[in-house]
Amino acid sequence: QVRLVESGGGLVQPGGSLKLSCTASGDVITPYAMGWYRQAPGKERELVARSWPAGSINYADSVTGRFTISRDNMKSTVYMQMGNLRPDDTAVYYCTAILVPNGYWGQGTRVTVSS
Repeated sequence: QVRLVESGGGLVQPGGSLKLSCTASGDVITPYAMGWYRQAPGKERELVARSWPAGSINYADSVTGRFTISRDNMKSTVYMQMGNLRPDDTAVYYCTAILVPNGYWGQGTRVTVSS
């Protein structure tokens, strides 16, 4: 069983930056696909970014060039640096760890982009 704990959310003005962190316990994250999803009010949960064990990375088109996912396997932590934030980035952000057939979710951290 993997437990994921996110941190780093908060209120930020448009154009600002935030860095989210997700620390895993219960297993090493090295073989896991680690990712960030988000769910905005009234919308479905969507994939934001994913870091694969072999090193490849995927981003949603809406965040490409603004967000950067990274991982530190030794610290069992995955990060997401978010820049040039927009009001439509407002959402609860969830960390995920997937190693088929198992998948784990964190409780989420709220990001609000507003002036």
